[in-house]
Amino acid sequence: MLLTFAILAATVALFIWGRLRADIVALLALLTLFLTGILTTAQSIAGFGDSTVILIAALFVVGEGLSQTGVTAWLSSRLRALAGRSLTGLIVAAMAVAALLSAFMSNTGATAALMPAVVSAAWSVGSVPSKTLMPLAYATSSGGLLTLMGTPPNIIVADTLSAAGLEPFGFFEFGLIGLPLLLISVVYMAFVGVRLLPNQTNLPAPEDLTAAVGQLADAYSLHGKIFRLRVRAQSSLAGKTLAEAALGRNYEITVLRVERARAAGTDAGDDDAAAPSAESRRMPRLQPIDERLPEGGTVLQAGDVLLVRSTAELVQRAMLDFNFGVQTVEETEEPLTGALLSHEIGLAEVLVTPRSTYIGQTLAESRLFHKFGVQVLGIRRNNEIAKRQRVRLQFGDSLLVRGPWQAITRLADERRDFVVVGQPEALARQVVSLNRDSLVAGAVLLGMVVLMVSGLTPTVIAALIAAVAMVVFGCLNMEQAYRAISWSSVVLIAAMIPMSTALQVTGGAEFLASHLVATLGALGPLALMTGVFLLTSAFSQVISNTATTVLVAPIVLQTALALGVSPYPLLMMVAVGASTALLTPIGTPPNLMVMSPGGYVFSHYTKVGLPLVVLFLIAGLVLVPLLWPF
Repeated sequence: MLLTFAILAATVALFIWGRLRADIVALLALLTLFLTGILTTAQSIAGFGDSTVILIAALFVVGEGLSQTGVTAWLSSRLRALAGRSLTGLIVAAMAVAALLSAFMSNTGATAALMPAVVSAAWSVGSVPSKTLMPLAYATSSGGLLTLMGTPPNIIVADTLSAAGLEPFGFFEFGLIGLPLLLISVVYMAFVGVRLLPNQTNLPAPEDLTAAVGQLADAYSLHGKIFRLRVRAQSSLAGKTLAEAALGRNYEITVLRVERARAAGTDAGDDDAAAPSAESRRMPRLQPIDERLPEGGTVLQAGDVLLVRSTAELVQRAMLDFNFGVQTVEETEEPLTGALLSHEIGLAEVLVTPRSTYIGQTLAESRLFHKFGVQVLGIRRNNEIAKRQRVRLQFGDSLLVRGPWQAITRLADERRDFVVVGQPEALARQVVSLNRDSLVAGAVLLGMVVLMVSGLTPTVIAALIAAVAMVVFGCLNMEQAYRAISWSSVVLIAAMIPMSTALQVTGGAEFLASHLVATLGALGPLALMTGVFLLTSAFSQVISNTATTVLVAPIVLQTALALGVSPYPLLMMVAVGASTALLTPIGTPPNLMVMSPGGYVFSHYTKVGLPLVVLFLIAGLVLVPLLWPF
């Protein structure tokens, strides 16, 4: 038992020292527990099969599925709407939403659902994720105290009372203390904690979507070359396919998108129906007829609007020949970002490599559209724009391509032929455009929440079902799923679980619990409450708060009955203490999940969390005896 305490102390010291990676420290602790004979082989590696570890890995995949389908960008936009441009507002909004979610589902699931959106929103308000992610994690711990099902320690405390023949706490009774503590958490993190958090992150700042598209438009001279062509009722193109129209071959017009009115009976004779004027807003709303790039077999109808890339002279000639109504995108006041990008379709700059098999070919000969499903909107050579139709590709040419994000990823995999500049995936996640995949991802998330809340399946199984569903329904592929998992976080928590086992099998945890409670019990109820809180909180920093509550709650109950005082305030203090696993990254899965993306080290949690733990203790000592008298 003493050796286990020594190993625990050395592990915590190494975490605080910070010179070794946290996952390496955890692995060293695991190996030491085995080599000293404290744990068996099975006990030492059991953490890698623990349900918490599997849960965390699965939730990383669920979060990535939400990001890939645009749900994260949408949530981020909603958070920004709530917060305005204020970091304080963002922290308050994110913590409120996180607490509400964690009151009815696992705090790990709530963190996974919101973390990508909070990261994105942090950049958008001119801050960094390190200022918002720890408040998010802390809010899920506080939110767990709002309901009986908010966190497992609440259920264990209620079951302890039931097993003793006493009336358990009600479903929302925890909220009597949980709501004040949540308010304390929000105010503290928004005005004090944020100043203690580091101004750093392990994540690169995402490129601003509008600025990135604007820079590409400048580089490839797209301004004034993106038009909206309306097919009038009298146009000879009505009823023809794009292949029959031959706009690309005869007019060098690249059709980027075909839009069609939602409602039938659209008046196709109004040339300005696509413009955002008062008159056009009365027209039926247009939408792309296909999320993919237009193909030769697409049949045009009267009233369709074609978004095209070409020159003004060529578009003018096509207008006269086919009776089009014409507007530039600038005239419609539609931003290029909205015109060129969607959740499905993206932009990227591609460089031709020295060994590319496409060198010497024209765009027609390269058949890039047929091979990869991308359109070439422009070619730059020696800082000048080259003719797309006639130029033969050379080493060093840069191509501006537009196509499905998956197609751009395939181009990036053709390393012999092309180099994709920048991070198209990062841009894709910023597109706020919900579609079928977004609805599927949202439905998967909702289904996971329902399974967690209803108890139809264990939490870990619900998360695994959601992770697999994200892949099966095409929200992301397996490569993206594996890349989404923070393996350092998985190894860290898996390697620290044996420490919890060691404290229990050696009797160390029970020894401390029984002696501390028995000693302070003679000093009065408030002293005993303080000891119960400190003991539960201390254990929750290094082992599971669920395991801590299982260990401490029966001892506290028996002590209360022996002293002749009500067990309710003492057991509620156990629940409060179990929710204060704020001082270490290993105290609770949400702390660990935000560690890497927030760029945190062990000392950040202690510096920010310790004042909040003290505030929880003071609030508990004041409010708990008033709500549940001795």
